[in-house]
Amino acid sequence: MKTKTIGIVIGSLRKDSFNKKVAKFLTTVAPENLTFQTLEIGDLPLYNQDFDEEGSPESYIRLRKEVKALDAILFLTPEYNRSIPGVLKNALDAASRPYGQNAWKGKPAAVVSVSIGNISGFGANHHLRQCLTFLDMPTLQQPEMYLGEIANSLDEQGNFKDPKTVEFLTAFMNTFADWINKF
Repeated sequence: MKTKTIGIVIGSLRKDSFNKKVAKFLTTVAPENLTFQTLEIGDLPLYNQDFDEEGSPESYIRLRKEVKALDAILFLTPEYNRSIPGVLKNALDAASRPYGQNAWKGKPAAVVSVSIGNISGFGANHHLRQCLTFLDMPTLQQPEMYLGEIANSLDEQGNFKDPKTVEFLTAFMNTFADWINKF
């Protein structure tokens, strides 16, 4: 099976982010043909259309170049006020502009929402999927990945305590790997 490079986009900037821990764990249960690169989005200035005419910040240019070089994208998002964090929306906007130069276009994607609550980031997951549809990113539909009550799900090393959850996450990553091979 051909090696695929997956960009990981984490919608949380928090140092001890559960999303970062889940992303790290997912790389350990992924098939061997997947390699991973975490994309830095915390240094992006807020998108301003003036950048399209006056010149983009270096961090925008870097992100666009990185996205274009990837085979697929794995998004991890917390839920803030039933939606995605501003830093994640800003990254989507920064790499989709200027108009007609969408770096995300055609990149297969998967969404994982991570929440300390029991609703599991449902609102963020679906808002992100709506954005990805507009950005022309084919998105893995099944299995859906909503991880709720995450604070109680991980051990001190960031591993999932429940073997059934590990099994489900492994199956998710295997399905993602099989699916992106179609592109």
